[in-house]
Amino acid sequence: MSEDVMEQIRQQIENNPVLLFMKGSPRLPQCGFSSRAVQVLAACGEKFAYVDVLAHPEIRVNLPKYANWPTFPQLWIGGELVGGSDIISDLYEKGDLQKMVKDAVGSADA
Repeated sequence: MSEDVMEQIRQQIENNPVLLFMKGSPRLPQCGFSSRAVQVLAACGEKFAYVDVLAHPEIRVNLPKYANWPTFPQLWIGGELVGGSDIISDLYEKGDLQKMVKDAVGSADA
């Protein structure tokens, strides 16, 4: 496990209040789970950052070790792992995700 890659992952998570590690990009998701995560995040109405793990194989290999979460997408809000596509969808349907995203973006802007 490369220390440089782990540091890069840590900085990405710290520097982006809402960060989605996904396959592809929001405009061109490369799997159904990433596509669903993007749709749900977009519906929250706030900006979010993303990392295409297909374009960054070293992150794709090391992020599951860093996060102790084996699959993609991975949503990080306020430096904390929220989870994958199913969890994101469930939180959105309950109305919790919108608040989490808004709060994280608001505190980053403050």
